[in-house]
Amino acid sequence: MNTTDADLARMIADAALLRGDFTLRSGRKSKYYLDKYLFETRPEILAELAKRFAAHVTDDVDRIAGPELGGVPLATATALHTGKSMVLIRNAKKDYGTAKRYEGTLEKGDRVLVTEDIATSGGQSIEAAKLLRDECGCDVVRIVVVIDRQEGAEQAIRDAGFDFATLFTKADLGIDE
Repeated sequence: MNTTDADLARMIADAALLRGDFTLRSGRKSKYYLDKYLFETRPEILAELAKRFAAHVTDDVDRIAGPELGGVPLATATALHTGKSMVLIRNAKKDYGTAKRYEGTLEKGDRVLVTEDIATSGGQSIEAAKLLRDECGCDVVRIVVVIDRQEGAEQAIRDAGFDFATLFTKADLGIDE
């Protein structure tokens, strides 16, 4: 079956769009919430997302990075689809073992695509990209998100010096708020 972008947007909205009063990671209040775990845990949706992320994995990409927690299944599915290596970015350094902020192999100069689930302010994506750039010496080719809530993330990410792409916007999911 050939799933169109409109079909996939509808699948995501049907699985994950909740209405009510919510506080977002950014601290903002919202009348809707996109529960990423409700679409990222569905194999049929995750497989389709991997195909769309793979379109951004061009010859200039060496690795795929997934910030904890929502970016991890996206990076994993994309790595499986493309055959590219991946790394996992932690929210905080662990206090045991290697005590790294990332898991996997990175080389200075690696060109990395960052996967992200939902962008509101862009803060988590920027933090992960800065870690890759500033602490690991990597070149972040772009940050690609599943859904842009269109609340400033794109501009913030671009202002931080990173390329940005989105698979869907809130409008694509039928959210007119």
